Parts: sequence; structure tokens; C-alpha cells
Amino acid sequence: MTEPTLHFTPCEDAAGGHRMAWWQWGDAAASRVVVCVHGLTRQGRDFDELAKALVVRAGGSVRVVCPDVVGRGQSDWLRDPAGYQIPFYAADMLALLAQLHREQPIATLDYVGTSMGGLIGMVLAGNRELPLPAPIRRLVLNDVGPALDPDALRRIGAYVGQGGRYASMADAAAALWSLSATFGPHTSAQWAELSRHMVAPSAQRNADGSGKVDADAAPGDGPFVLHYDPAIAVPLRAFTPESTAQAETVMWALYDAITAQTLLLRGAQSDLLRPATAVAMTQRGPRATLVEFEGVGHAPTLVVPDQYGAITSFLFSP
Repeated sequence: MTEPTLHFTPCEDAAGGHRMAWWQWGDAAASRVVVCVHGLTRQGRDFDELAKALVVRAGGSVRVVCPDVVGRGQSDWLRDPAGYQIPFYAADMLALLAQLHREQPIATLDYVGTSMGGLIGMVLAGNRELPLPAPIRRLVLNDVGPALDPDALRRIGAYVGQGGRYASMADAAAALWSLSATFGPHTSAQWAELSRHMVAPSAQRNADGSGKVDADAAPGDGPFVLHYDPAIAVPLRAFTPESTAQAETVMWALYDAITAQTLLLRGAQSDLLRPATAVAMTQRGPRATLVEFEGVGHAPTLVVPDQYGAITSFLFSP
């Protein structure tokens, strides 16, 4: 399989509901499920290389599911941007897992989360009251922890939602690279592939502002716009030092309650996950195993063999 299949899950919200898109690799009838959730401005196709590696390692007998978190990719955009927050994203993941479990009972559940996706994973793995169809067996946190560096949050908040229109895919890739140099070295082919799903032809975006893809519109060759709702930045910019400190207290409590075997990946030059936080995560809660990648900041993209190989080895180790 060289391309995943696209599916949708209906999710509830105060404005009447929305659809969350997700990409499926592997065997839909497999009882072993790996859910991979992306970072703040990214989308589910970030995990293509990892998903293919997992399917090969499992001999095909695994179901790898990579959602586009609401407001991104092929998912709907919310009417109320206040819904672009971790607790609501976690609720959407519960709806997705319930649907997967109805389609094929889940016997083994693993979770991989990059940045924002890792925060969602900590909520799911650390809150024992949530109705998961199966406990999270193994958890991978990619360059994220309960404590986030305030300067890094300000850096990220400065560019989220500021994207423009690009005449070509090459222009879009160049603009995205200027914001993503912390991802570390990539070949031109790797970056082109990572960028391909980060934009959409503007002709395919509905004029009503919903962000839904208009399948009847001619895709054309451009101009291109970013794939995500600029309003995802609204809750991020509302954070204060006080609310950030409160959120950190909650996230540490969730982390300390995690029982899943945990792997923590960190870009050695990351400005979001501080070294002291990473070390603390190896000493408390699930006592994560820490793997660092030199020459990489926030966040490892998992398209390089040593990065996705570390995850594959962890998920399939005895």
C-alpha cells in the first residue's frame, strides 16, 4: 500500500457537530491499532513513513490510524474557535476510537503523538475515567512534555494563522521551510513530501468559510492556501502566564498517572521540551525512555529512518 484510505468520524460540539478526517494504513480488520496524532499546524499525512514502516514490521496485521485534528487537513473547521483546545481534541479521539472499536474490536492500542498530539495522548493515557475501548499499551511522546517553554510558545504563536497564498507548491514549500528550520536537515524530496499535504488549492475551499473541501471544484494548480483554519491560533494567544502554569500542573498530574510503557523522543536542540523536563519525565510517572536526535529542534518529523525506526522498535519490542 503506497497511499492510505480516507475516512471520517462524526464528533459532537456545541454548534451542532463536525467531522474529523482520518487516514488509514494497513489492515482494517486487524485488532492491533496504532493511532498517530500530529502537531499544532500539521496533519495526519505527516506519519506516512512511520505508518508504512509499522505495516511492514507487522507483516500487514496492524491498523494505523492518523487523524487530521479538527480544523486541519480534510477535517471540518469549527464555527467557534474556542473548541480548538486539548480537552475537545481528546473528546474527538474518543469518538474515533469508539468508531474503530465498533468496526473491529481493538485488542491492543498504541499511541504516537507529536507535540500537540502528545498532549492529547497524555490526556487519554493519564485519565483513567475515560471510556477507552482498550488501555493504551505503549505511548510515544514526540518532543513534548507536561511543561512547555514559554518562549517557544510565543515563537509558535507568532506564526500560527499567518500563512498566505502561494502561487505554486514550490513557493509553499519554501515558505513553510522558513518557519520549520528547527525540524532539522531534510532532503529536498523529504521536504517536498512533507509540504505536499500542508496546502490545498484555494479553489477547493468552500466560500462559506467552513474550510470543508469542495469536491466539485476544479483543483487547478494554484494558488494554494494553508490546509488549516487560521482560528486555531485564537485559544493559543489567549494563554496567560497564570493559565499556562495551571495547565502545566494538570498535565503533570496526568503524566504521573500514566501506566503505559512510554518512549520520549526529543530534538536535542528543541526549544519547546526543555532538557530538565525531559529528564524529569524519565524519573517520574511512567519513567519514559528518552531518545534524543542531534541536529534537530522542535520537532523530529519522523520521516528519517533513525527517527521512525526508534518508534517501530519500541512498539514491536517484547
